[in-house]
Amino acid sequence: MQEYEVKRGNTADLDDRIKAGFADIFQVSPKEADGHYTISYGSMKKLEVWAGEKNKTVLVDTETDDKVMELPDEEFDKITLDTNKKFRQFLDLVTCFTTKERVKRAKKAAEKSE
Repeated sequence: MQEYEVKRGNTADLDDRIKAGFADIFQVSPKEADGHYTISYGSMKKLEVWAGEKNKTVLVDTETDDKVMELPDEEFDKITLDTNKKFRQFLDLVTCFTTKERVKRAKKAAEKSE
């Protein structure tokens, strides 16, 4: 499970952005249970997303689809690259941070915890 910070000022509509991200980027409707949104897409058997405390963070849990791992390399690469690209786009939309900004913040957080 990973936790990503949501950009300040963008917490009020977090649930709406999560649902919109699934619809716009993955083009699927998530299953919802207790504020957790779950889909299956590409190389992810499960992608579960939910808002953290006071919507200041978003928590993400993923599970890899073993069947995709068994595909020929060319097919596996195509599916994995597509899944990773859409996952990054989804995180950009939901957190309102770019991938570069998320990496920078993660490095800072790791340095603080050491």
